[in-house]
Amino acid sequence: MSEYEREARRERLDELRASGVDPYPARVGPRERIHEVSERYAQVDGPTLEADAPACALAGRIVAKRSFGKLMFLRILEDGETLQVSCRKQEMEPDAFAFAKVVDVGDFVRVEGVLWRTKTDELTLDARVIEMLSKSLRPLPEKFHGLTDVEARFRQRYLDLLANEDSRKVAVKRSLTLRAMRRFLDGRGFLEVETPVLQPLYGGAHARPFETRYKAYDQNVYLRISDELYLKRLVVGGLDRVYEIGHNFRNEGVSKKHSPEFTMMECYQAFADYNDMMDLTQDMLQSIAKEVSGGTKVDYLGEDIDFGGDWPRIPMHEAILDRTGVDVTATDDVASLRAAIQAAGHVPSDAPTWAQLVDDLFSEFVEPELRQPTFITNHPVALSPLAKKSVEDPRFVERFEVFAIGIELGNAFSELNDPIDQRERFEEQVKAQADGDDEAHPLDEDFLAALEHGMPPTGGLGIGVDRVVMILGGVANIREAILFPHMRPESA
Repeated sequence: MSEYEREARRERLDELRASGVDPYPARVGPRERIHEVSERYAQVDGPTLEADAPACALAGRIVAKRSFGKLMFLRILEDGETLQVSCRKQEMEPDAFAFAKVVDVGDFVRVEGVLWRTKTDELTLDARVIEMLSKSLRPLPEKFHGLTDVEARFRQRYLDLLANEDSRKVAVKRSLTLRAMRRFLDGRGFLEVETPVLQPLYGGAHARPFETRYKAYDQNVYLRISDELYLKRLVVGGLDRVYEIGHNFRNEGVSKKHSPEFTMMECYQAFADYNDMMDLTQDMLQSIAKEVSGGTKVDYLGEDIDFGGDWPRIPMHEAILDRTGVDVTATDDVASLRAAIQAAGHVPSDAPTWAQLVDDLFSEFVEPELRQPTFITNHPVALSPLAKKSVEDPRFVERFEVFAIGIELGNAFSELNDPIDQRERFEEQVKAQADGDDEAHPLDEDFLAALEHGMPPTGGLGIGVDRVVMILGGVANIREAILFPHMRPESA
């Protein structure tokens, strides 16, 4: 925006005030909503409107202006809906027409007039009075050619939503997704709860936390990386079905599928296991897809993603064997697994443990290929310190992750409720942390005390809301699914 244009708008603001017009009035007069008027008169033809001349008052932001001397056309926007406004000199008082000539694109106005249809059959409000509601001092981006820079779009999301209809649609779908998720869980008897965001001890995931200082208590605290351990405390306390939708924070890298601040839904169901949570996950995501997209099939950037039917349930080791030819169950330690990977013609990662090497194999060769909704089950114990061990093979746990479009959408366990086993797992994590793993899980004595009071068999599930919105909104970057993603400093 040129300094000249900004100064010109400021001068018009001063002129309004000098003439006794408040450019930012506290009240808006009677009005109807644009979408209601458009729907009511959608099927009413021009001659009928001309005979009836229905009076109407609307309010909105001017997003376009065309002037033809004694005739002007404005387009006003309210809540995603627009309607054309005509300003005809012969139909308006001189002062009202003069005022209409100096309003700017970006201004909010209230317009009174009568409805009619133009020669092109467009429903139009023929203005008699225009009132200023809020004066804009900066111009809007041009609808089709402005604000295409990705960084600018995220930094100035308010302009992105005005200029890019696709961004607005994603924002709406995000709200609809959250509403559908709540409706589903409420319908299954879950109780929505809130747990601390500032925690004296982080836990519930393998991640690096953000740390801050609580001055009143002279105490280090952490932004939560997960709701898990507090929600389980509620299950111990007799709340058998609970869920929370909220922000979690992980001090880690940023990518197309990772954001340091993200929205997670976690739910816990007493007297259930990971099989029950697989059923719940499938039913929930199918229900959300139907409510948000109108069906279980979603067009994701030209790729058909089908949430319908029963989704495959594949043990992790079988998925790895199918994609790589490596049978991880035939190996006992990191050295033998590394040799098996090399024998199969692949280059092993430098992962220091057997479990991490299994996870790296899966992430490289399997995860990107999981385009349709798929459950991957039975992960290594060392990667899952809060899940019950598998009855069939104690090297693995009763855990699943759900994938689509090559990314993880959710994670779930048969929750570990044996306090002795849980303590041993925590102690192993402490050793890993001492060996340099800064994402290892700390030992939480208060949580162990809760478990020692007794927790029923429980199934738990976490769903990444932003990633679900990516699919339903048809966007390839998680920042597109978050209204205000964190950005690096502009000087960086």
